[in-house]
Amino acid sequence: MHRPLHAVRPLAAAITLVAALVIAAAIAPCIAAEPPAPARPNVLFIITDQQFADAMSCRMGDKWIHTPNMDRLAAAGMLYTRAYAANPLCKPSRAAMFTGHYAVQTGIESNKPAKKFDFDRFTSLGRVFADAGYDTGYIGKWHLPWATSKNTDQHGFAVMQVSDDDEKHPPVATKFIRAKRDKPWLLVLSMLNPHNICQWSRDQKLPNGPIGDAPPPDQCPPAPANLAPCANEPPIMAQMRDCYHASTTFPVGDFSADKWRQYRWAYYRLIEKVDAQLGPVLDALHDSGQDANTLIVFTADHGECAGAHGWNQKTVMWEESARVPFIVVYPGVVQHGVSDQLVNTGVDIMPTLCDFAGVKPPADLPGMSLKGDATGNADATPKRSFIVVSDYMAQGAKANGVDPHPHSRMLRTARYKYWVLDQGDPRELLFDMEKDPGETINLAPDPAYAATLKELRAQLRDWCTRVDDRFDVPADQ
Repeated sequence: MHRPLHAVRPLAAAITLVAALVIAAAIAPCIAAEPPAPARPNVLFIITDQQFADAMSCRMGDKWIHTPNMDRLAAAGMLYTRAYAANPLCKPSRAAMFTGHYAVQTGIESNKPAKKFDFDRFTSLGRVFADAGYDTGYIGKWHLPWATSKNTDQHGFAVMQVSDDDEKHPPVATKFIRAKRDKPWLLVLSMLNPHNICQWSRDQKLPNGPIGDAPPPDQCPPAPANLAPCANEPPIMAQMRDCYHASTTFPVGDFSADKWRQYRWAYYRLIEKVDAQLGPVLDALHDSGQDANTLIVFTADHGECAGAHGWNQKTVMWEESARVPFIVVYPGVVQHGVSDQLVNTGVDIMPTLCDFAGVKPPADLPGMSLKGDATGNADATPKRSFIVVSDYMAQGAKANGVDPHPHSRMLRTARYKYWVLDQGDPRELLFDMEKDPGETINLAPDPAYAATLKELRAQLRDWCTRVDDRFDVPADQ
C-alpha cells in the first residue's frame, strides 16, 4: 500500500513544538520579531508521453485500467479537465512547456532538429529556477531544443540523466529527492511511456519491456464510440488520414474494431506500467518529509487517439490527441477538486510554477498562472474565454497521388471547438462539445452556426495578431 502524500505529524511532536514556543515566549517577552518568510516550495514536474487526458482510473473507472499513483495525485490536488497541449506532438509541446511560449513563437512545430530556435530569446525553465537559487535536476526523456552535452548553462539543469529507459528513472529521482541540501529544488521527471504503443501498433519489440499478449477482443476494452470519421468531414482530413496510414509509422488503416480493442488493452497496460514507476518517487517524497512543502505538477506532452476517428498516435486536434491530464498538488495550499478552467499547458506551466515558487518569470510570457484557480482565488485567475492550439502535420506518406502537410489551429471555448486547416476547401470543423463530446458531427457547414463561426474566426484572428501568427483564418461569408 502506498503512503499518503502528506501525513499529520505525531501528537508528541506537536506537544514538543508547543512547549518550545512557550519557553521562548517566557524568556524573551519584549522582543518583537517579524514572522519568518514562508519556505519556497520544492517543485516536482512529472511528464508522461502520449497519455490522453482521461486515461486514468480516477477518470474512467478501474474496470479496464488501474492507476493508483495518478489517482493518488488527483485525490490530493486539483485536476483540470480542459487542459490541452500547445501542440499535440512531442518536441513542439515540450519546447512550449519549457520556454512558456507557443510553438508558433519558438518555431518548433515538428520533431525535426530546431535549426532556427532563438536560444537568446527563449529561456529554459531550468535556467529560470537555477538563477532563482534552486537546485535543478532533469531525469528521463529529453526531446528539447537545448543540447544536453554542451549547453548546461542554457538549459540550467545541473543534475541530469537523459534516457528513454523508464526503469532507470525512479532510483535516480529518489536519490535526488533525498539529497541533503540547504535550498529548494526543481526536479523534472520525464517518462517515456505510454509512448511504446507506437511500437506495439507496428508489431515491434517494446523498448521499455514486454507487456504480454493481448487477450481475445471480447476481453479487452470496447472500441471507441467515435471510431468512424465525423459527419461532414472536410476532404483534407480524409486525405491526411490516408497519407498517415500509408506510412509504416502509422500502420493502422486496416485495423478492425476488434484490433482497436486490443490496441486499447495494450495502451492501458503501458499507462499502468508508468504509473507503477511513479510510486517509489512519491513515496520518497513522503518518507523524506518533504511532501508538505513540494508543489507537484503532473501532465503529458500530448495524448493518443487510440482509434478515435480511425487515427492512432497524435498531431491531430481530436480531443484524444490534444487534451492531456493536468494535476496540481501542494498540500495545504492547492484545493482538492476538479476545475474546468481552460488550460494551455505549453504556455501556462512556466508562469504557474514561477508564481507558486516566488520566482520571477521571463517578462514576455503569453500564458497565465493558474495559482489563483488552484488555490480558490478566483480574482487572481479569471476564467478564460478561449485557448488556441497549433499543429503541423509533417508526417505521413504520399497516398492517392497527394502528400499534403497542412498547418492548423484549434480554438477551444467552454462550449465549442473550432478547428481550421490552411489547405483544402472546405477546411473548417466546428463541434459543440457540450452536446457532442465525441466530435461526431462537424457543424461548420450548418447555416444555423454561421454566427458562431464568425465569432470564433474573429477570436482566432485576434489571437494570431497578438502572437504574430500569420495563419490564414477564413474570411466570413
